[in-house]
Amino acid sequence: MKNILLMIIFCTVYQKGTAQNYIPTLKNNTQLHYVCKLHGQTRTLQLTTETSKEELAFKLETKGVKSKIVMLSEAVKNGNALSFNQGEYAPVLNLKPNETFFMISQSAYQNLVKNNSFVYNNTTYILDKNEDKNGVLIDGKSIDALHVKAQIDETEMWIVKNPEFPLICKIIKNPLGINPTLVKVVD
Repeated sequence: MKNILLMIIFCTVYQKGTAQNYIPTLKNNTQLHYVCKLHGQTRTLQLTTETSKEELAFKLETKGVKSKIVMLSEAVKNGNALSFNQGEYAPVLNLKPNETFFMISQSAYQNLVKNNSFVYNNTTYILDKNEDKNGVLIDGKSIDALHVKAQIDETEMWIVKNPEFPLICKIIKNPLGINPTLVKVVD
């Protein structure tokens, strides 16, 4: 009986140690692979990062579309609007000084951590403190993310716990019909 009890304790401790959460980071040429549900269709999307002091850019590739989406460092720090552009309008798209792409700004992230909410695109998102059963897994590891819900509609987002680059790793119930999920990160 003692051996069985010891084995159960060992397995529990081992499982806790191996099931640690994963926090993706961004460096030059980090590849983010998403699967997007887009108006009833499924599409793969690859974003490759280009970082500098002045801007953060994502080289976007999806189903015949190649584009570069550029965020100013000002937007990365203090943006308050999310761009859902799909890269089809220009080979290089420079976002507005308040727009981010596939991430929220560092100041919005700080508000989320400090006040359990943030405002983006004139919508307030509230931290959901319930146990998250719909998170994101990459290579069997759960992404360490904050789960938020919009106050005015049913939109839900999972935001990586990374104050420098708070990536959006999953969106569901988006009224725009664009619901991406991060499935792979290649450093």
